[in-house]
Parts: sequence; C-alpha cells; structure tokens
Amino acid sequence: MNHGPDEKGPKGLDSDELALRRMLQSAVEDIEPSDGTLDHLRRAVPARRARKRQATVGMAAAALFLGTAIPALVHVSNSGGSSPNTSMAGDSSTAQGGVGQGKNPDGGASTAGGTGGKAPGHGQGGKKETGKGKTGGTATGTTGGTGPTASTDTATPVCTAAQLGSPTAVAAGPDSAGIVYGSFRITNISMTSCTVGGPGSVDVLAQGAADPTKIGTARHVSGDAATGLPDPSLEVTGLVLLPGSAYEEKFAFVPSETCPPAGGPSPDPSTDPSPSTDPSVGGTDTGGTSGVTTQLVTEDGTADGSIEVSHTPEAGSPTASTTVAGVCAGTVYWTGPLAGS
Repeated sequence: MNHGPDEKGPKGLDSDELALRRMLQSAVEDIEPSDGTLDHLRRAVPARRARKRQATVGMAAAALFLGTAIPALVHVSNSGGSSPNTSMAGDSSTAQGGVGQGKNPDGGASTAGGTGGKAPGHGQGGKKETGKGKTGGTATGTTGGTGPTASTDTATPVCTAAQLGSPTAVAAGPDSAGIVYGSFRITNISMTSCTVGGPGSVDVLAQGAADPTKIGTARHVSGDAATGLPDPSLEVTGLVLLPGSAYEEKFAFVPSETCPPAGGPSPDPSTDPSPSTDPSVGGTDTGGTSGVTTQLVTEDGTADGSIEVSHTPEAGSPTASTTVAGVCAGTVYWTGPLAGS
C-alpha cells in the first residue's frame, strides 16, 4: 500500500521516516556482536552500578562531614572572645579589679589593683610579659629525705621529742689558729611535717686537764672569734622539717690558752686514796681545784685535756655529743638552726 506524503504508516510514521528506517536497518543488518559480548555486558553492568553506589555513598559522607565540622569550627572560633588565651590552663590567671585579688601562677600574690580588670602579667596589645613583677612562692619539698623548708606557716605544729631522732655530731681537727669546727644534725623521723621550735641548748663538759672554770659557751654573732661559722643572717626562724629531712647547728671551739705542762700540786689523799704509779701519769696532780681527776701527760709534756660538746633540741631530746681533744680552756660558739645540707 502506498501512502502520500502526508499519510501515516501503520506505526504512525510518515513515508520519509519509514524510508530512513529501512535504510538504517539495511546498513546494520550485517553487523553481529563478537563472541563473549554478552558475558562482558553481564559483568560490566553490575560493576558500573557498584561504582555509582560507591560514588553516591562517598558524596553523602563528605556532605555529612562538612555539615558537622563547619558549625563546630565556627563555634570554637567565636567562643575565644576578642583576646583568646591558648596557653595551658595551669599557666593562666585573671584578676577582676581591686588590689591583691587572685594569685599569680608561681604562687605570689597578684597586685592587679587599678588595672580595670586586666589580666596580670600582660602588657598592652595582649602580649604576655615575662620575667617582670613575679614573686617567688614558698618552696616545698615533695619527697622524704630532702632538705627542710623555711616557712612562717603557723599551722605546722612545733616538733616534739618523739618526732626528732637520728642525732649526729662531728668535730674536725684544729685549723692553723687552733680553732675546732663541728656541727650537730637532727632529723625528723616522723611521718608528718613539724616546725623547729628554736635553737635548743649547747652544753660542755670538761674532761682530764680541762678547767671547767675556763670553758664557756656563747651564741655566734657577727664579728666574734669564730669567723668560720655561717653568718647569723643564714639562721632560719620557724624552720619546717618535712618527714625524713634534717636541720643543722654548727659550733666552733676557740681556745683561750693551751693545756698546762705536766706536774702540779698533789691531790688531796682523801679524795684520791690510790694514785696511779704509771710513769705516763702525772703522779698525784689534778686538773683544777674543783672535781679532782687524775691528769694524764701527753708526749710533748703537757697535760691531756678535752671537752665534750653536746646539743639538745628545743623539744628536749635527742642529744648529740662529740669530743674536742687536746684543749683545756676556751669558748664554744654555736649557731641557731640552719637548713640541712
């Protein structure tokens, strides 16, 4: 059946479209798919769909990340105020007007009065000033066995006799001037801190040829004969001892005269019924009119004398003692409490 130019074919196509269709069909009717094309399509189509799904999921995840990260970033940047301080929390401090409010990071009192609420330790422009206006706080130890700390904290109780122990005393040999230096050391043996109540007391005991009437004690002061002792300004009042720490007190024996030569008045037989006959003993000689004792003779022909120097803390005990040999007269100068070395 023939159709005119304006007539439609059985499928609604005009004559020109039908002719074009027949030409296209005749052009490709000899084309056939190669072997394996169907298998390739069966593999490629699912793979393409999988890639599309992965791309879609990746885009959704990126959109979710941006949607949550950007608001959080905006919130953080806005919460810092006009002058954010990004330093560590333990290193920052602020003061709100007034005098002496707050504390500096190093423990000193703040003096931010009249600054109109400015944070102490910052100059103009928000720059932090370093090394200016800082005051050192009170030093405190953290472990047992460290040195004592000086403090005026009245809350720490005074050391009792039960808290003090391990007393030691040492005396060195005489120097070129004949002065003998030594020290006492007392330790806090308790588990709690305590305050040294005071310098305590120093006593001397004459032995042998030493004359007790010519031996005395005196507190060390600037300009005295014991020039090797620490300056009195180094003595600490209200010394706080941590558990296991110790404090010291130093002394110096300054001789006033040498020991007398061997030989002298005989002792009263009633006080010494059996004098020694040893040739190294000075017969019946005594070392003074009070307290009769047998007097020994040294190799250079002088009587043998010594003194025992002892220290007792303010709490009453313990007592540490040491002996200074080869002396018969002089003065013991001694310091107050010193931080243990």
